[in-house]
Amino acid sequence: MRPTDMVLSPRGLRFMGRTFPCAIGRGGLTGNKREGDGATPRGAHDIVGMLYRPDRIAKPAGWAVPIRPGDLWSDDPADEDYNLMVGAPYPHSHEALRRADPLYDLLLITDWNWPRAVRGRGSAIFVHVWRKPRHPTAGCVALSRTDLLWIAPRLRHGVKLIVA
Repeated sequence: MRPTDMVLSPRGLRFMGRTFPCAIGRGGLTGNKREGDGATPRGAHDIVGMLYRPDRIAKPAGWAVPIRPGDLWSDDPADEDYNLMVGAPYPHSHEALRRADPLYDLLLITDWNWPRAVRGRGSAIFVHVWRKPRHPTAGCVALSRTDLLWIAPRLRHGVKLIVA
């Protein structure tokens, strides 16, 4: 663990000497993640991408990629593109990345079960904006918009999300 890693603790998400209130999955923490269980997987997860809504926020970091209309994330364990970003039209189960609500205005992609996904081990484990303070997620880690916007430009290559 390095000082630049994001570390989930009972008090919140620690990063660069600060602790931010956060939310985790409604299923709590798990060492045996399964698709649809609502749990946040334990482990050291690399942050492998940053996506943002360019129509809602400024580019938060040089390596951030805009979310375009039609960008989706496959959550269908039966599909070969399971746990990968895909584009519409897409006939399998998926999650829209360009949402009407602000949850995915800025999101960090973890390497949970990625890039070669084991079918059924869980998909779309992100760090994103919370629905409301500490409101449980479907398995992701969520923060306030203000806190995530503070964190994003400070992330560097190799940062991990540590979930103990």
